Amino acid sequence: MYQVLYYSRGGNTRKLADVIAGELGVKAGEIGFTSLDPGAKIVFLGSGVYAGKPGGDLMNFIESHDFRGRKVSIFSTSWITGENAFRGTADALTRRGATIIRGYHCKGRAGIFNLGHPNRADLVGAREFARDLARAGWR
Repeated sequence: MYQVLYYSRGGNTRKLADVIAGELGVKAGEIGFTSLDPGAKIVFLGSGVYAGKPGGDLMNFIESHDFRGRKVSIFSTSWITGENAFRGTADALTRRGATIIRGYHCKGRAGIFNLGHPNRADLVGAREFARDLARAGWR
């Protein structure tokens, strides 16, 4: 019913994916190594933000799949805002037929910036985000 997929260069977004997947009782899969589950009704897609954009592997994944009839939740990490990346990802998914539901973003470590992120509070936030979506009847 749920699928959690992510692209992560430095491991920040993978941490969020693992927490979200754990809350939903599924295993997170890395984009490039995991296929889109045809039975997944809600797909959680995550990526780090690189130069203000989502990871290219995530965007290639979106462009190569049909998301009609699926609800998709986007999550991301970055050293600054993820707003532009969220918008770009949401636009690409909408073009491929997805219905976008709530998203989650937090800081991620980038070199010397945001040391210690995602931190415990960020991960608790990701867990609560997944729990809230599950409770809201997105099942």
